[in-house]
Amino acid sequence: MTQSSKPKRRYNSTRRQAQANETRRQIIEAARKLFSIQGYSGATIDSIAQEAGVSSETVYAIFGNKRTILSNLIDTSVGGDNLPIPLLQRAGPQTVLQENDPVRLLNLFAQDISEILERIAPIFEITRIAAKTEPDIADMLKHMLAQRMQNLAAVTRRIGTLGSLREGLDDEQATDIIWVTTSPEVFSLLRIDRGWTKEHYIHWLSDTLIRLLLP
Repeated sequence: MTQSSKPKRRYNSTRRQAQANETRRQIIEAARKLFSIQGYSGATIDSIAQEAGVSSETVYAIFGNKRTILSNLIDTSVGGDNLPIPLLQRAGPQTVLQENDPVRLLNLFAQDISEILERIAPIFEITRIAAKTEPDIADMLKHMLAQRMQNLAAVTRRIGTLGSLREGLDDEQATDIIWVTTSPEVFSLLRIDRGWTKEHYIHWLSDTLIRLLLP
């Protein structure tokens, strides 16, 4: 007998990868819900697994621990998806950083960061509370704040490159202004506690940054 010359079918992992991505998404969204209701310390791996409709072993296999789940939730909330693309390389920030008119730039920035804050502000509050009692979460928060400052500094540099910073304002001071006005805390105060609409917040933020940063 001779071996069949029929080629072996290549294993296609596309479907399995899609299933794995969906399972990962379900776990992250389950964690988002339970962290919001029970807090970081109150939610357990078992409860997250149950909410996601998977086994605890599956959660451990994908994430390893609860801290990694929170880290992935933060990344997903900032970027809007789980793709490994740095924030400044994404479409929204790129549109902002390529704008040549400083007023238009700050209008676009206000719109883009409001979308990010809508997703990340609740998670930021959860992280801040957990950081008070969890040293590893405190380290995560410190890194998160440093990354945020670094990203915002890119906006300041772009305005400076256009020669449009208000006289007497240096890059560090300008970045601090953006840091405060776009903070998750201020966002939550205005959107949740004051009940501002999304449009009202964007208009306020844009107008405030224009007045504080530009001549």
